[in-house]
Amino acid sequence: MTTNASDPGAILLPDLGEDIDEADVLQIYVSVGDVVVIEQPLIEIETEKATLDLPSPVGGAVTAVHVSNGQTIRPGDLVLSIDPSAPNVPVAHEPSATESVQNEQSPAPPTAAPEAPPAPGRNEMPPEDFDDPPEELAARLPSAAPAPLLDGEPEGRPVFASPSARRFAREIGVDIRAVGGSGPGGRIDLDDIKRHARETPREAPQAAHSALAPGPLPDFSEFGAIERVPMSRLRRTIKRNMALSWHEVPHVTLHHTADVTELEQVRHDYRDRAEELGGRLTITAILLKIAAAALQAHPHVNSSLDAETDELILKRYYHLGVAVDTPRGLVVPVIRDVDRKNIIELSVELTDISERARSGDLELQDFRGSSFTVTNLGGLGTGHFTPIIHHPNTAILGMGRAERRPVWSEALNDWEPRSILPLSFTFDHRVIDGADGARFMTWIADVIRQPLVLALGG
Repeated sequence: MTTNASDPGAILLPDLGEDIDEADVLQIYVSVGDVVVIEQPLIEIETEKATLDLPSPVGGAVTAVHVSNGQTIRPGDLVLSIDPSAPNVPVAHEPSATESVQNEQSPAPPTAAPEAPPAPGRNEMPPEDFDDPPEELAARLPSAAPAPLLDGEPEGRPVFASPSARRFAREIGVDIRAVGGSGPGGRIDLDDIKRHARETPREAPQAAHSALAPGPLPDFSEFGAIERVPMSRLRRTIKRNMALSWHEVPHVTLHHTADVTELEQVRHDYRDRAEELGGRLTITAILLKIAAAALQAHPHVNSSLDAETDELILKRYYHLGVAVDTPRGLVVPVIRDVDRKNIIELSVELTDISERARSGDLELQDFRGSSFTVTNLGGLGTGHFTPIIHHPNTAILGMGRAERRPVWSEALNDWEPRSILPLSFTFDHRVIDGADGARFMTWIADVIRQPLVLALGG
């Protein structure tokens, strides 16, 4: 929680990081008249990434509660009022770096429009000016034309704007290149975009755009009994992120197989050691280590494309997202610095983060900064499949269920049983060519066949 500088008793929802613009109030822990201390949890919220408690930055008596259970709130919204002058409570203090999540993060997929108009705050729309959701605003605006280039200025010049400003411009149909920035160095903020939208003449939407929108659903109740079940916030986020990735990224998937017979032996040999330390040595844990080594050998796969500037951002870190199936839906927590950890350390961390994901105990930091993603559907009996890229990553590696198959051995001049693992590698064809994708897969398959080289590497 943060306070209003002019009124330390006004408790505002802070920036939540990772370009998260809203949260749902799940539970309110305090009531008017309660005396709270610094760091005492005030409310529980659910974002599209995690469920968390927000602590009080001041001590005092609660004089007003401005939110209700189930309400959608945004950073800067007033949540509670606390009187710091109440007796026998700590005085207000400046929040430490750990009490608020920094908002300078890598771009994230667009979030849905707020379900109710938020209270005006810093960089927020006044309701009288923009009280319609972004979809309706977009319908009233013409298709944006690119900003005219200055003399001698090349196309694709950088646009100085935060990820949230870029996303908001896309949501309401404004070409951010046409917006004049009022910040330092011409940086564009939300107010600049709103001002540009107000000053842009509104015309009827073009038929070509409306033709792309899906038509209304039929009345299914005509055919039998139905039930409407609202999507959870996490499921809405998954829907949004998957649609963004599929729409923005030209996906190509290569299917491969790898002989994991020796890899299974490594897993068996070190399984007890991992369990002694609280981990489960799975194929996924070992593949994380192999994938990190493959990314070092193929740096273009460990990248993100900046389509605004036509630049490829090569990442010199190896933080791998792992898709985890939870009762709430699919989440992708991140294991950091995979290249610096051995398979035992990775098995312990993977076990811990998977358990916390399923119990809903992950924090926002656990989702930040992935450079590549690994997903495993083998436990559910799936073979090859087409994983969708976790935007803004460039690629994702999928694993299926390993099967024992007869394989011809030249050395034995006979058939022998081997464990064969299906692999599916999906990549952004704007960044990676098919031949490069094939080389990446072959590299991984070759190392899987001879895993001792990397099994206990640092």
